[in-house]
Amino acid sequence: MPLEFRFPDVGEGIHEGKIVQWLVKEGDVVAVDQPFVKVETDKAVVDLPAPKAGGVLALRFAAGETIQVGDVIAVFGAPGENGTSAAGAAAPAAPALPAAPAAVSRAAAPTSPHSGKILATPHTRAYARKRGVDLVSVTPTGKGGRITDEDVDRALEGTSPARLQNPPAPPSSVSAAPSAPVEITEAGPVTREPISHLRKVIAEAMAASKRTSAHVTHVDEADVTDLVELYRKVKGAVEADGKTKFSLMPLFVKAVVAMLKRHPLLNASYDEARGEIVLKRYYHIGMAVDTPDGLIVPVLKNADRKDMLQLAAEIADLAQRARERRLSLEELKGGSFTITNIGPIGGLIATPIIHQPELAIAAFFAIKERPAVVGGAVVPRKLMNIAISFDHRIIDGAEGARAAAGLVRLLENPGLLMVSL
Repeated sequence: MPLEFRFPDVGEGIHEGKIVQWLVKEGDVVAVDQPFVKVETDKAVVDLPAPKAGGVLALRFAAGETIQVGDVIAVFGAPGENGTSAAGAAAPAAPALPAAPAAVSRAAAPTSPHSGKILATPHTRAYARKRGVDLVSVTPTGKGGRITDEDVDRALEGTSPARLQNPPAPPSSVSAAPSAPVEITEAGPVTREPISHLRKVIAEAMAASKRTSAHVTHVDEADVTDLVELYRKVKGAVEADGKTKFSLMPLFVKAVVAMLKRHPLLNASYDEARGEIVLKRYYHIGMAVDTPDGLIVPVLKNADRKDMLQLAAEIADLAQRARERRLSLEELKGGSFTITNIGPIGGLIATPIIHQPELAIAAFFAIKERPAVVGGAVVPRKLMNIAISFDHRIIDGAEGARAAAGLVRLLENPGLLMVSL
C-alpha cells in the first residue's frame, strides 16, 4: 500500500521549509532511512529519511518550492504501484514541467465549474500558480471534485475551460546575465537583494523572542587565569594524538551545566497558555555557531552525562556540520539553555537574545590580560566578561544575578568545577 510522506512537525516553531534538492527521482528504489530530499528549514539544510524501503512513487514538489508542515511531499510503496494513496487524498505525481504553449485561448472564461470551495492540494495550487492558471475555472476530474495536475495541464492545452491569471512570459531566446536593479533614491543609488530562507527565519525568530520575553541582561567579570592554565595543560595532552581538537567550549559547557543544577529556573520554559513553569530535568545545551549563511544553533544532548573528551569531539563535529549545513532536524531541537562564545571574534560585551522557548542564554566574551587587584597588589590577570540574558517574566533580577555569580565562581575555581562534574 502506498505511504504518503508528510513534512513533519519537528517543533521549535518550525512551520515551513523549502525543497533544496531531491536526492532521488520517481521510480528509484530506496532503503529505509535513506536520505531522499534536502529541505532548508529553521537554521539548517537537513536530509529527510525515507520512512520505508521500496519505490519512490511520486515527488509532489519541485526544488525551490516552499512546503508547509503536513504537506505530502513524496509517496513511497512497492515498485510499480500507483502514486496515489489508498485513501485517494494525495494529488497525482507532478509531471515534468512542460514548456509554455505558444498561444493559449484568451476567450472569456465560462461559468465556474465549481459550486463551492476549490479542492486542490498545495502542490497543485502551486503548479497552477506557476503556469498562470486560475483554479476557479478549471474543471476538476479527481476524486470528490478535486483538481489534479492533469486538469491544470488540460486547461493549458485548451481541452478544458480555464482563465489565465498573469500568464507566464515566453522564454527569451537569449539569456541575459542576472543583475541587481539599481534604484535611485534621494540619497543616492541603491540595490536590493532578497534575503535567504535562513535569514528570514532568523529575523522572525529574533523579533518574536524580543516580543515574547521580558529581556534583562546581567553582566559580570570572571578571572579565568587558573582556568586558562588548566586548559593549556589539558589541551596539550588531549591533542597529542593529532586527532582531537580541544577548545575552551567543553569547560564552558560543564560550568553552565553545574550552574543550571543550582539555578533550575534558567533551565526551564514558560507555558503561558497553562500558566505553568516547565522545569527541565535534562541538560540539552544549544551552542550558537557562526556560519557563512547565518547563525545556527545545534544542541548538545545530555551534556551533563558526557566527559570533556566526548564534549570536545561532539562540539567540533556539530560546529563543522553546521557550517556545511549537514545537521539533522533532531540535532537542532530540544535545547534547554543556549550558550554563545563571542571570544574568538572579540569584543567586551553584548546582550544576547533568548532562544525561544528557553528562559535564558549565556554569552562568553574575549579573554584579555588586564590589570587586577590580587592580595592588595595590581597584577596582570586573564579576565573575561560574561553576560546572561533572562526572561524577567519568570526569573527575578536577584536570581539572575545569583546565577551569574555562581557561573563566575565555577570559572574562577577550576578545582571546584572539576568536583562539580
